[in-house]
Amino acid sequence: MTHPDDTLGFSGKSTAEIVGITYRQLDYWARTDLIRPSMADATGSGSRRKYSYRNLLELKVVKNLLDAGIRLEQVREVFAYLQDELGEDITTANLVVNGSQPTLVRSGEEMIDLLQTGQGVLNILPLSGVVDELDEKLVELFPSRAATPGSDTATAAVGQ
Repeated sequence: MTHPDDTLGFSGKSTAEIVGITYRQLDYWARTDLIRPSMADATGSGSRRKYSYRNLLELKVVKNLLDAGIRLEQVREVFAYLQDELGEDITTANLVVNGSQPTLVRSGEEMIDLLQTGQGVLNILPLSGVVDELDEKLVELFPSRAATPGSDTATAAVGQ
């Protein structure tokens, strides 16, 4: 599914504000290849990164995982395993978090320990709600560009 803002993009400053992270975190995650901006990457001094709506979703997932107590190096492992080994879309995956151990829930019967530790379940972190949460934040930050009445998707201004 494409989002209207996939053609516009967001600056680093706007991306950090929308996702609820610091610009320093965003910069570090881009420089260390956790989430690279898909529309325009920094190419030297004075150049600007440009993030897509999908990048915003991925970044919000990273933030949610960190907020759930998962260490950054584990988040990197989870992303790599979900994408490379399982072919899962991280922005719609359902993860169960036991302390700091994430497990993928594919169905009511299939759970995959993403860090191969085999521990039990303590709470569920549904990442499919990230889309709604992100759209609400976009409308809050960019009310002049909010979706027209009756629209399912909010559009936001291109970041400054």
